[in-house]
Amino acid sequence: MTRFTKHLIRALLIGTVIYFIILAIYFFLGRLDEGFDYQMAWTEYYKNMIFAVILYMVNAYWIQYLVVTYKHDLFSLKKFTIGISGNILVSILGIFLSRLVLVVFLEKMPLIEFLTNEKPGYYQSSLIIAIFISLIFYAIWYYKNRQEIKVKEQKIIAGTASAKFDALKNQLDPHFLFNSLNVLTSLIEEDPYQAQKFTTSLSKVYRYVLEQKNKDLVSVEEELQFAKTYVKLLRMRFEDSIHLEIPQHSSDPDAKIVPLSLQLLLENAVKHNVVTASKPLYIKVYEDNGMLVVDNNRQEKQVVKKSSGVGLQNIRQRYGILTDRQVEIVKSEADFSVKLPMLTEQVSVMETQQTIIDEKRYEKAKKHVEELKGFYGNLTAYCIVIPCLAILNYNTTGFPWVIFPALGWGFGVAVHGMEVFGYNPLWGKTWEERQIKKFMDEDEF
Repeated sequence: MTRFTKHLIRALLIGTVIYFIILAIYFFLGRLDEGFDYQMAWTEYYKNMIFAVILYMVNAYWIQYLVVTYKHDLFSLKKFTIGISGNILVSILGIFLSRLVLVVFLEKMPLIEFLTNEKPGYYQSSLIIAIFISLIFYAIWYYKNRQEIKVKEQKIIAGTASAKFDALKNQLDPHFLFNSLNVLTSLIEEDPYQAQKFTTSLSKVYRYVLEQKNKDLVSVEEELQFAKTYVKLLRMRFEDSIHLEIPQHSSDPDAKIVPLSLQLLLENAVKHNVVTASKPLYIKVYEDNGMLVVDNNRQEKQVVKKSSGVGLQNIRQRYGILTDRQVEIVKSEADFSVKLPMLTEQVSVMETQQTIIDEKRYEKAKKHVEELKGFYGNLTAYCIVIPCLAILNYNTTGFPWVIFPALGWGFGVAVHGMEVFGYNPLWGKTWEERQIKKFMDEDEF
């Protein structure tokens, strides 16, 4: 269906609605008390439709021009003033063309006589109606514009969070590799054979780093097993100076933590503390009330290179994106502990995309079923009551008053149906969903 055809259908629909509104006003004002003339009603109807179609078309294409020209800047004071002024001018032109078609072409009045007899009063009521409908257009476009802005804002927020999370995860690669190479450099000088074994083990550990770094969450079980492997690397350098107490398995198979968080905490413990045979480092990993705790004795180095803050800060920031639960740090004279939240489906605000989609689909389907029940109930009542009123009208009076409840209620049923089945006479079926999808798919939006 072409844009012109859509405009024409909408113009006919709006013109019909306006006609029956005017007819109802005449009825309540008593202008139809002397009887209802169907021939006169039809004549007034097609006259009304000439005005409706021409005025709709000129205003619709003017507003379309504004949208293409100014886009989202349409509602600044200057642009809006230009828009309304243009609507007034094109409406006056539209009324003139409508009267020209009606009086000159249909009623056969000579053009010179028509131009001579034109008066400003002929334009007043039609112009008011045209401006009122134009304001409705602006209101609809403003709502559409606001929805697009909301979609854009949400996409920016989501994109920013995703980019931030990816950046944090990408910090792990150089951070881990840099520290591991420092260890390897020390081993080459102290024990070349151990350095060779370290290199072999490092390749296995680094493979795990590459596999896990792109995940948002990994199971606690995986991290525990990896921690044991990683400590083996540390023991190649520090031998028996490191003592690790770690559970064999997680108490909750479904519990998850951010990937490589346990490795980063073990690395920091070694980096910031003295690790010698006379002062061994004791690290204990255990679960406590939904938290994975990494505890070590404090024997801080007197001279230590200033920390980049990548490790612990990275963990806290990644948890901050995924959950409301906080990473806890407990520091005393003798011990240093970090508590990592163990996330599960019950306590984590991090849900899988499929779970969210399924829940949203269920909620949407349930809501749609309720809307369908309401619409079919409304339609059934309409189909029962209106025929009864028509019979009553036929048996009591010659004036067809039943047309007013039939049209009024019928219009309400039609609007109800369009709302339930997702059809908008101005923007088409499922307009909102299509617009959201369009803007979400645009890379530059």
